[in-house]
Amino acid sequence: MLYDLADLPRYSSADIEMDAALYNRVRIALHRLGCPLRIPLPMLRHLDIILDEETWIVVDNSLNDIPIMAWLHFEAGHRSALHTPIPCQFYTYHCHAEVIRPQVLETVADELARRLESHEDTPLPE
Repeated sequence: MLYDLADLPRYSSADIEMDAALYNRVRIALHRLGCPLRIPLPMLRHLDIILDEETWIVVDNSLNDIPIMAWLHFEAGHRSALHTPIPCQFYTYHCHAEVIRPQVLETVADELARRLESHEDTPLPE
């Protein structure tokens, strides 16, 4: 990833569970569309999310990509079903990160669905 997030001062950190549907969609998108993926968050001016295999990080592109929040240390290796939530860690680097988290995740889900749908519509080379 772009940063060694462990070295950056955090506002907060928590052990959480990521929704399996979104996690699975991100994994499929990274496989089909390339890794890493950078998605602008137009409703949150100057914010983008960068997705890779290990870390999802929201950055402020107007401030040299400083992190706002990140999901990392996904523990998907031992799950026995695709519908179960994935334990991970959630770090915030800004006091208002929690306020925008639901909007970020909804935008990512919608944008990846759109990108994957348009990718499937692309004809295969002959």
